[in-house]
Amino acid sequence: MTTPTEYVLGTDEAEYQRLGLQHRLWSDLAHQTWMHAKLAPGMRVLDVGSGPGHATVDLAQIVGASSGGGGVVAVDESKPFIERLREGARSRTLTNIEAHVHDVQRLDALPLQPDSFDLAYSRWVLCFVPDPAAVVRGVARLLKRGGRFCVNDYFNYESMTLAPKDPAFSKGIAAVGRSWRERGGDPDLVGILPRLCAEAGMRVTRLEVHQRLTRPGETMWAWPDSFWKNFIPRLAQTGHLTAREADEFFDAWRRVTSDPNSFMLLPPVFEFVAEKT
Repeated sequence: MTTPTEYVLGTDEAEYQRLGLQHRLWSDLAHQTWMHAKLAPGMRVLDVGSGPGHATVDLAQIVGASSGGGGVVAVDESKPFIERLREGARSRTLTNIEAHVHDVQRLDALPLQPDSFDLAYSRWVLCFVPDPAAVVRGVARLLKRGGRFCVNDYFNYESMTLAPKDPAFSKGIAAVGRSWRERGGDPDLVGILPRLCAEAGMRVTRLEVHQRLTRPGETMWAWPDSFWKNFIPRLAQTGHLTAREADEFFDAWRRVTSDPNSFMLLPPVFEFVAEKT
């Protein structure tokens, strides 16, 4: 059973593989966000809630390209994920990555100089933490004036749905949102992010929504499929769904997966950039 201090989706091998798939399916949005934030070789970057480092590696390869001399500092509270990140950096001979096992809500406790980063990035992290304002303040403290904070995260998460709609599926989505909130998270995090950044001395320079849908047999169908396989059983274990409700959810998912006339509206993912003033 998930403990209060463990990442809500776990840190086991199945979740490591899922995060790798997720990164590859959404890497176009990450790179687009970095482009709009003017990421360039030679920059010093903070990866906030790096997980096992899939985005960290991409960032390190960009900022260190052509002997640019840039580097990435990755922070995540999961020791297994940070160990994966370090192993991946070694295997790729990336020497410009520094990784810390640490709570992103306490960035001020790390041995990092204020006003020393050109860019910070956070993807699907702020929606899980109980105190996102603390994370934003910590990021603002570490950014140089003019430095950018890039975020990919959710608002209106529970609007995701099957088409045609299915009550068993909708019940599962409601349980996901409820479980996050009970742990102090917020699946509508981007709704408050502009205010949090303003309070921390940053102004929003980009706010765009990326609403995607997928159909059975398409590449993106694997993204929700991998999430359900990992997380719906956890919801049954924690009592957010009964065993019968979990079975009914998977029955609905199997039905639409075999129906070429169905599709799924994915949760809205936002591209957010704020600049330290």
